[in-house]
Amino acid sequence: MTDSRFPTKDAVLAFIRSSNVPVGKREIARAFKLSGSAHREALKDLLRDLEADGNVERGRNKRMAPPQSLPEVAVLEVSAVDPDGELQARPLTWTGDGTPPRIFLLPERKAEHKGAPPPAVGDKLLAKLSRINDRLYEGRIIRRIEGAEGRVLGVYHQAADGGRLIPTDRRNKTEFVVLPPNRGDAEPGDLVMADILPAGRLGLPQARVTECFGSTAEPRAISLIAIHGAGLPTVFPHSALREAELAAVPPLSTREDLRAIPLVTIDGSDARDFDDAVWAEIDPDPANPGGWHLLVAIADVSYYVRPGSALDRAAYERGNSVYFPDRVVPMLPEALSNGLCSLRPGEDRACLAFHLWIDRDGALVRHRLVRGLMRSAARLTYEQVQACRDGTPDDDTGPLAEPVIAPLYGAFARLWAARGRRGTLELDLPERRVRVDERGRVSDIATRERLDSHRLIEEFMIAANVAAAETLDSRTMPGLFRVHDQPSMDKMEALRGFLAGIGQTLPKRQELTPEHFTRILRKAAGTPEAPLVSEVILRAQAQAAYSPDNIGHFGLALRRYAHFTSPIRRYADLIVHRALIRTLNLGVGGLDDGALERLSEIGDHISATERRAAAAERDALDRFTASFLSDRIGARFAGRVSGVTRFGLFVRLDENGADGLIPASTLPDDRYEHDEAKHALVGQRHGRTYRLSAPVSVILVEADPLTGSTLFRLADPEG
Repeated sequence: MTDSRFPTKDAVLAFIRSSNVPVGKREIARAFKLSGSAHREALKDLLRDLEADGNVERGRNKRMAPPQSLPEVAVLEVSAVDPDGELQARPLTWTGDGTPPRIFLLPERKAEHKGAPPPAVGDKLLAKLSRINDRLYEGRIIRRIEGAEGRVLGVYHQAADGGRLIPTDRRNKTEFVVLPPNRGDAEPGDLVMADILPAGRLGLPQARVTECFGSTAEPRAISLIAIHGAGLPTVFPHSALREAELAAVPPLSTREDLRAIPLVTIDGSDARDFDDAVWAEIDPDPANPGGWHLLVAIADVSYYVRPGSALDRAAYERGNSVYFPDRVVPMLPEALSNGLCSLRPGEDRACLAFHLWIDRDGALVRHRLVRGLMRSAARLTYEQVQACRDGTPDDDTGPLAEPVIAPLYGAFARLWAARGRRGTLELDLPERRVRVDERGRVSDIATRERLDSHRLIEEFMIAANVAAAETLDSRTMPGLFRVHDQPSMDKMEALRGFLAGIGQTLPKRQELTPEHFTRILRKAAGTPEAPLVSEVILRAQAQAAYSPDNIGHFGLALRRYAHFTSPIRRYADLIVHRALIRTLNLGVGGLDDGALERLSEIGDHISATERRAAAAERDALDRFTASFLSDRIGARFAGRVSGVTRFGLFVRLDENGADGLIPASTLPDDRYEHDEAKHALVGQRHGRTYRLSAPVSVILVEADPLTGSTLFRLADPEG
């Protein structure tokens, strides 16, 4: 090309690089005032040379841009929000080397998104991109993409065409392709989080690795699978951490000085936080003969976590702490949960404390809430306290046996008697406890022993919770109640039919009480059907929740009940503390007007986070149990049927409480139907029946820690 008007290769390349969007031949020709077929052919050859040299890349629409550039319009995922509220994003698909360029999103036009919340981390957006330089873009949101493709937690494996991602969720049978550019830092055998990419028409779906958590051979992977599978928040915002670090114990000032009272904390040996302390004495008031004066002191979280603060927002998002055998995902940063709000012995701590007075029958006759400053006399365990009560004190409990521990049991005896007269639902079901060693590996799984010291603390906490609810109710102060409705009529009819099959009856009346169920449990006690009856009655109960509408607590047979005693780990308790502070004029940190208007919404949210936490804890327990059993494939165990479904039998082992499934397809040859009323699988040809709580002998077939899957088969199919 000798035409002086035709641009050089360097000039065209400079133009392409200077453009903030990909350009086509038309834009280039217009910029250099090219016309005619000769110029068009010459430009086509020049662009082909630039592409062959690797100086530019041609997109799907044949527009040219520097190598590894982003298209003019792309699907993005919001990846971060900076302290000023500015959104950062990344392309949902990226095939270049290294990390993709950064994208700053311009604010949405308010007229187009009136009333919509701002995009949040994880949201998918369609955006028009403008290139600032090779590593930086601006994006203007075109529209939000509803029903985002989602994310998957899985194990990365190497394959000939790149990699494969196998989900850890045993319900997800999909295998994903991970192309080399989407692999990130993943190595074979790593546990990874990945984005599911928009599906093509052919082949396996694709995924892009976004986070690597290390090898699945590491014991910590078990909890991580449960944590990330449930979507639990694990990182506190810097602003929340800073607020926690700057907090300090308040001065005595207007607080009641409780430091001379020998309050003690009593928790499990593996407890990670100590937010409640107790003390009791015989009531010296002659007007209350045989009565007791109790003191229940709870960490004053509301002093440190103020409404609307960064700490408050983080706590609300989490809703509650989540406990795993090897770690905890706390509701509050460690500086508070294990520091200022943990009632450590010999250290001044801010508290909210209920003075409780009960009569000789254990009835709560009056109460008074104070905002105080306390100093725990000792950190004790349930086992220590029970051993002391049984006559074998140690160095910690010996000096406290008469002045502190004996009065606690004296008051407990009155509360326990009152519980019996009240007719609460007594479902004392076994609880599995997983012990892990220093390396995080499971060393033992056993049923957690129930001691009177456990019941003592439970009764003291219930009394304080009742006092909190009564205080709010008497002053018509809105708050959050812990509500537990009566079982539904449908569940009662199913339960009534089941009980009739084992010779028990449930009255046909509109108003059932917990005492009706407790009588049935007492009649079944000591019989082979006892575990079966407990399981069925438990499954017939309604689910407890948090609500500003007080409908009472059916299981505890209480008209008023609110959670007050664990504000370190439950946002509901923090709301109750704030409501009490507001209505009693106890100082800073009271419930604000905004929260008052949103109590129903808050109750729904924290009820949901509670269910999320329970599911994550069960999931982790299943995976730790599978890990514990994984080297005992082929072993024989005794157990009982703990669940019956149309697809098989769940079995709980007598030895360690581990649960697993016997698939219906492995049962002796027959056609089985699920009898829901009898909680049984019944063979239609030969009459074999497998019922809830029936004893069985099983062989372990599979135990996979990554999926939490534990499978058995019957050891004696004809038995």
